Amino acid sequence: MIPDPIAEGLAAGWSAVDAATLTESQTLETDVVIIGTGAGGGISAEILTQAGYKVVLIEEGPFHSSSHFNMHESFAYPELYQESASRKTKDKAINILQGRCVGGGTTINWTSSFETPPPTLNHWREHHAVRGCSESEMQPWFAKVFERLGIHRWPVAPNPNNEKLKLGAERLGISFATMQRNVRGCANLGYCGMGCPINAKQSMLVTTLPAALNAGAKLFSRTRARRLTLAGDRVTGVVCQALDARGVFPTGVEITVKARAVVAAAGAVGTPALLLRSQVPDPHQLIGKRTFLHPVTASTAFFKDKINPFEGAPQSIYSDAFLWPEGTAGPMGFKLEVPPLHPVLSATVLDFPGSGHHQAMARLAHIQGMLALCRDGFHPESQGGRVLLRADGSPLLDYPFSDYLRDGFRRSLAAMVELQFAAGAEEVVPLHRHAKAYRSWPDAQKAVNELAMEPTLVRLFSAHVMGGCPLGDDPVGAVVDSSGRHHQLQNLWVFDGSVFPTSIGSNPQVSIYGMAMKNATTLAETLKKS
Repeated sequence: MIPDPIAEGLAAGWSAVDAATLTESQTLETDVVIIGTGAGGGISAEILTQAGYKVVLIEEGPFHSSSHFNMHESFAYPELYQESASRKTKDKAINILQGRCVGGGTTINWTSSFETPPPTLNHWREHHAVRGCSESEMQPWFAKVFERLGIHRWPVAPNPNNEKLKLGAERLGISFATMQRNVRGCANLGYCGMGCPINAKQSMLVTTLPAALNAGAKLFSRTRARRLTLAGDRVTGVVCQALDARGVFPTGVEITVKARAVVAAAGAVGTPALLLRSQVPDPHQLIGKRTFLHPVTASTAFFKDKINPFEGAPQSIYSDAFLWPEGTAGPMGFKLEVPPLHPVLSATVLDFPGSGHHQAMARLAHIQGMLALCRDGFHPESQGGRVLLRADGSPLLDYPFSDYLRDGFRRSLAAMVELQFAAGAEEVVPLHRHAKAYRSWPDAQKAVNELAMEPTLVRLFSAHVMGGCPLGDDPVGAVVDSSGRHHQLQNLWVFDGSVFPTSIGSNPQVSIYGMAMKNATTLAETLKKS
């Protein structure tokens, strides 16, 4: 039987409360309250508890562990993802996959681990007044992250899904490389997106959060941070709502946490929404604006040989050949990777009409998928989106298209289709409502050049949300300073992907870990001085 460290910790007396079980409101006092238990919140919790501070963690999702991770999509999507994995932008054009459980996105991501690209860090320094975050200054923090989370180059041969990306790149003379992954003892199952059933993925769920709970941290799950309470230039605490067992509706019970310092780590949709609901000072109207995705285009290909795209490490090969075509200021670049294709996920994205859909699903074992992470935010025509609030206070991301984005989408689809044909595909279907199955690269190239790159026509996804509370030392252009502290509120800190002034240009988990580790260390030192 696989050991379950979460069950063992709870049995040993961890202070963890499922707010759905509470019948009375309560008020607590602590040194630091952390809202969110993903990459930023998890790293921060370990650092601050190790420094000797009392910490309370607030998580909107449930507290599940390897004993619950049965590799079934029917369990994972409603239990572990925001809005049951159906969160979308305002116009329904982009599906957004975000974690909503203890460990956040780190519990359900595909383990791909990259340091922040140097062109991104240089752009932040030159254009967004970010200090202390150069490549050389961040490298020691990334090194600590790699050691803490077991990040290493994946030594196992790629599964056929990834092998086709490698083969196509080799035949076209395009550069590619092997992924780094945050795993220890990985069994190469391929179901990372449903939670790791053997605790090989070194997520916050099995690393920093147990360390914080062992050190005395208190965790509230199924608890929604509704608003911050303010007094002058300080945050006095956070008012939270207990949610029902489904994690959907408030029960009427409130948890109020008073703290010396508040850390917002609810992600790049959740944190801007919390600050907007709380009406925190925002003299330059920046909160929620310049929120960036990596809009993901995708292409599927049918091969004669079996691919079994649902087996093996989800991502092990990538290509940055198209990421910086003319530097940061040029056309939108994109990073090529491969997605796992599980039945439910595949059934929702394949666009074949009628019986064609049934026939495509029957051939799932022969489908290879490819995706392009389109970087956004580096060009004047690349402004990203904006987090809005619905009438009930829940967040909604508006993400308008521009010609700059449309051009990037078209070029990324063409690059993927060419690679798939080069790898030996019999048919290729770029994910677009009006696309068909093409049997040659010239036919597909002509079609892609004519397809309209408009909302809901080109199929777009994203698991990476960044920005909305950008950091920088100029308060006219940033919500928090380069250490993550709010420019107008002395004890409010933001430690998640919302602080990035642009998208990253690669999978962002290591960027969040490194930035949070650096800035949480600064917070610990600041609390000591005060």
